[in-house]
Amino acid sequence: MAQEIEALTPYARSLGITVESWEDGIPILSVPFEETVEGRPEHYHGGATGGLLETAGYAALRAELGRQSRAAMLKPINITVQYLAAGKSRTSYALGRVTKLGRRSANITVEAWQDDRTRPVATAVMNVLVASPEG
Repeated sequence: MAQEIEALTPYARSLGITVESWEDGIPILSVPFEETVEGRPEHYHGGATGGLLETAGYAALRAELGRQSRAAMLKPINITVQYLAAGKSRTSYALGRVTKLGRRSANITVEAWQDDRTRPVATAVMNVLVASPEG
């Protein structure tokens, strides 16, 4: 399971996203503040924050599918991001939670934070099609 999650997408790797740790079988992802994620000076670009949230959501879903020994192709239905505070020039973290997993779709919530987990800088709600790998 961990090997599947750690094989992050090329986009996630280009941002510097890594698996920081695991909590209750769900990966906590992190991304350091570097030039690749900077928007305005000393702040995260909104797209980089959105990329972290999306990656954490898919990682949580893959972890849950792995626990259930389910193979699936994941296709986004929609992703809604709420930017709550500006991400500053330090490491950001994100954790996704699968709130519902059915036969054909999944609902996921994700939170991103920096210094204080109780004060998220952004959240997301994701709806994902869970398609059979055979088509």
